[in-house]
This record gives sequence, C-alpha cells and structure tokens, in this order.
Amino acid sequence: MKILPKSIEELIDGISSLPGIGPKSASRIAFFLLRAPKELSDNLSTAITQARDGVKLCKECYHYSDEEICPICSSDERDKSVIMLVEDALDLLAIEKTGDFEGVYFVLGGILSPMNGIGPDEIRLKELLDRLKKSKSKSKEIELIIGLNPNMEGESTALYIQKEIDANKDLRGKVKITKLARGLSSGADIDYLDEYTIRKAFEGRSAL
Repeated sequence: MKILPKSIEELIDGISSLPGIGPKSASRIAFFLLRAPKELSDNLSTAITQARDGVKLCKECYHYSDEEICPICSSDERDKSVIMLVEDALDLLAIEKTGDFEGVYFVLGGILSPMNGIGPDEIRLKELLDRLKKSKSKSKEIELIIGLNPNMEGESTALYIQKEIDANKDLRGKVKITKLARGLSSGADIDYLDEYTIRKAFEGRSAL
C-alpha cells in the first residue's frame, strides 16, 4: 500500500542523496519543509538555483567565486609565493577559518584513486603545474604546501605531484614542497577537523 504521495517520496529520495544525510534525516527535513512557510521553500529553491547558475570557478585557484578571480587570489595582502594545495573547497574553508594562513590556495578537485577510476587526467594536475610556473615567474622562491588528507590516496597523490614537479625542467629544484604536520591523524578528513588541530598541523609542516 502506498503511504506517501509520489512527490514527497521523490523529495525524500532527493534529500537522502545528499552527503551525510540518511533516510531518517531526509524524511525529517522533507516534512519540515512541508510544514514550513512557503517562503522558506521558495527562498531555498532560489538560493540553490542562483548558486548553480551564478557561481564560477576562480581561474587562479579553482575555488568558487562570483568573479573570474576570487577575493583570496586578488588580494594584495596574501603571499602569492606560498600555495596551499587542497582537495576541495571544504578543505580550503576549514584552513581559512584558522586565520593563520596568509598565502593562497589551489583546489586540486580530487585525489588519485585508481580503484575508483580517478587518474592524473581527472584532477587538475596540469593546471597546478601551470599555476606554479606562473607563480615562479613572479617570485624567487615558491612553496607548495600539500594540504591533502593524510590517508593512502592523499599520500600517493602527494608523491605523484612531487615526481611531476621534479620531472618538469621549469620547476625542478625551484619549488619548495612541504606538507602539513602529523597533527592530522591518519585517515582523517580535513574539513571535519577543528581549527586548533589544523593550526598545529600547519605550524609543524615539514619537507615532503
């Protein structure tokens, strides 16, 4: 026997497809939206549409931005010779919340995972190398801080990037590569860590 209208079932299915939301939570959210004033649902729908249609990727770091160059990359107060490499925008936000990092970022857009069919062509490796070359032409020394998650895939990606930099004649020996200290526990996700842990990991970064 059908208990719920098809439209509500589809709403619950749609919500439950979001990361970290199971069927129970999806049902609660769906029924909350049904009970809430129509204005709330309309505003939420508009916000999602505007974010999807209006937000673009920064041409320098690939973080989300309203402009072609994001506020971080365009700021004269940021040190362009220090680049923090992160997997996605959530990691960038987590590090930025500490208020301790004064450099700029590069969002890799994923990590190498052969088991899941993610190779070098599926991440922004070429764009990273181009960014480093561009930064090198403007500064005597460039530091690339590896801010990837401290798990097997993150470590493998970091080593692959190091090999690519060492094999590039324009970058070989000209880029200082460091990684966040082991304040980050093995297997942890950066966007779930507290600001203190991230701050200590940043302070204790070491050569790769």
